[in-house]
Order: sequence, then structure tokens, then C-alpha cells
Amino acid sequence: MGGVPDMRRRSPEPPAGPPRIQFKPGMAGDLLRELAPLLAEEGIDVHNLDTLQQALNRAMERHNMALFTPVGHARDLAAATLRLAAEAIAGGDTRLAAAILDQAQPESPDGAAATVSGCIGVALGLLDQWLSGHGAGAPAGLAKLTRLPAGHGTGKRAATDILTLAGKGRAFSAIDALIARQGGQHVLYGSALALAAALQAWSRHAGTPVPDLARSTIR
Repeated sequence: MGGVPDMRRRSPEPPAGPPRIQFKPGMAGDLLRELAPLLAEEGIDVHNLDTLQQALNRAMERHNMALFTPVGHARDLAAATLRLAAEAIAGGDTRLAAAILDQAQPESPDGAAATVSGCIGVALGLLDQWLSGHGAGAPAGLAKLTRLPAGHGTGKRAATDILTLAGKGRAFSAIDALIARQGGQHVLYGSALALAAALQAWSRHAGTPVPDLARSTIR
């Protein structure tokens, strides 16, 4: 069973490494040449670096918003993944939780699988609502009641940051910074860990089993 992934660790998780970037000489120039006519139609001159950078920043913001805000069936898949993972974490089965989260794909062109970005976005959006006091039905002061489980775990550093940000309603808006600092997998695991911790606190406060809460609140 040594090769089976497990969220729980025997030692603190190491610092996240730098993002892995594959550099292909000439790729950026080729892409800009292809995009130049399209950008020109929008009044953007690729030779004006300031204007181009502003346009790219706006495009990236829209792209990220779409990635991390799934709708329809894509959101249903992300919510189902998070429900199952949160229930497994709350039940102490971190191997099952890791197996569930690892089913999320970087991309799902056919819409058949939950995506990593979709799961992260849904989880952080819910945590912002619940912990900042704007979530319908969430107990008042839930942020102060929420505690991460003892011991070490993959994503625990990210979960700590997420809980702090979500208490201010700022976890979703900090997605880019979280991923840059912690890495995508750690933020995925940390999102699920934080979500499970919040559900457990809510469960203790309301006297409602975690699976029932998960089904009624993670949508």
C-alpha cells in the first residue's frame, strides 16, 4: 500500500517548489504574430507593450474567472467531488480523500470529469461565504469555531492560509497568489481540508451529521 496516495503525512510537508515552466524558444513570438490581427481588431497594437500588457492582464482575469467558476454540469461534478472528499476527511479516511481528489483533472474538454480549478473555485467560494458571515444558514462565528485536524497533512499549509483569507471573504480572490505560493495540488488538498474542517465545526454546532450538511450545503 506504500504507493497509495494519502493526505496524511508523518512529517511536515516540505515547502512548495517553484512552478514548473517549460520554455520553448520562439513560442511567444510565434503566438503574438498569430494573435496580432485579432488583437488589432480590438484596437490593440502588439508593439505597444503597455497596452498589450493591460489587455493580456484583463484577458487572464477573465480566463481565470471562467476556470474557477464552473457552472451547470461542471459545477455539479466539482461539488460532488468536494462532498465525497470532505466526508472522507471528516471520517478520518485520508487515503480515500486523496483518491477522490486525484480524480479531478487539469482539463476536461468533454465535461466528463471534475477539474482541479473547478474544485478549488467552488470550495473557496463556499468558504468565503460561510466563514465571513455571509453564507445563508452558516452559524455565526463559524470561522472562530473551525480548526484543522491535528497532525501533518498534504495541503495543510495551504488550508491554514485559506481559512485566514476566507474569514475575511478573500480566499477566492487570492487563488492566483495561493497557487503561486503553494502549488495547485496543495491548494486542491488544502481547499478540501479547510472545507471539511468548516463542516465539522458546523456539525458540532448544529448537531447535524457531516454527510447531511455536505449534501445540503456543497452545491
